[in-house]
Amino acid sequence: MTATDSAAALERALAVFDVVQVDTTTFTAVSLDHPGGRIFGGQVLAQALIAVGRTVTPERRPHSLHAYFLRAGTTDEPVTYEVEGLRDGGSFSARRTHASQGGAPILSMTASFQRDDPGLEHADEMPTAPDPETLPSFADLYGEIEHPTAQYWSYGQPIDGRSVSPSIFGQPQEEPSPDVLSWWRVAKALPDDPLLHAAIAAYASDISILEPVMRDHGISWSTPGMSTASLDHAMWFHRPLRADDWILYQAHSPSASGARGLSIGKMFSHDGRLVASVAQEGMFRAPWIGGTDDAR
Repeated sequence: MTATDSAAALERALAVFDVVQVDTTTFTAVSLDHPGGRIFGGQVLAQALIAVGRTVTPERRPHSLHAYFLRAGTTDEPVTYEVEGLRDGGSFSARRTHASQGGAPILSMTASFQRDDPGLEHADEMPTAPDPETLPSFADLYGEIEHPTAQYWSYGQPIDGRSVSPSIFGQPQEEPSPDVLSWWRVAKALPDDPLLHAAIAAYASDISILEPVMRDHGISWSTPGMSTASLDHAMWFHRPLRADDWILYQAHSPSASGARGLSIGKMFSHDGRLVASVAQEGMFRAPWIGGTDDAR
């Protein structure tokens, strides 16, 4: 991906994230292209967070979101976000939104916002990782792989990603590793808008979060017959972050059972601060163990 391609992809994404307000509680938005015509889950998370955030006083920043992916969305139809105000307290505000297409919900999300408050401080340390500028980009790694998802993440998306862990787009990792590490950022300076930076982090959080499940079982994105889908997603924003500076994303999977796999992720700023935590459970159906479709 050239600098021009990356800038164009980012401009498209920023336009898509900028949801249109229809009335005080209703927002609508279009979608980025995605392989197979399905909306990328991270896009719906980002749009939903911005929609609810625009009904909260600006000095309160997002500190958590909890979402369920209910059904696949389609990229050729607008998404409507209906926002419900749950509470505005002395420090916290809570909102709920349902994203829908054609009258059917595709995502349900609750998010909480907080004013800046002093308090206890501790955090996990950032793992050791090579400097992102020394690593190949997603385009370098995946650009020649004949797989639609690999091609999309090479040329069609706004995140400049740098994998530390070996790729599993083409073939499974030979020896499973406990953690998946990657760097990401957007390759353009963004306005000082905490809601926008948090929304882009929510988008990025969905890119590789389920990979540890696959790596633990020696499968890849191109394994024949494998069917996957995101089920639910949670994210906590611990400290201010900037999506236009490098963030290290660390993820591992503590469990897989019942055709589901759980992954836990942490995001660290370039200077080593833990800025966010992520959890996602996904559906994994494999024909060789009886799972033959993506029915949810």
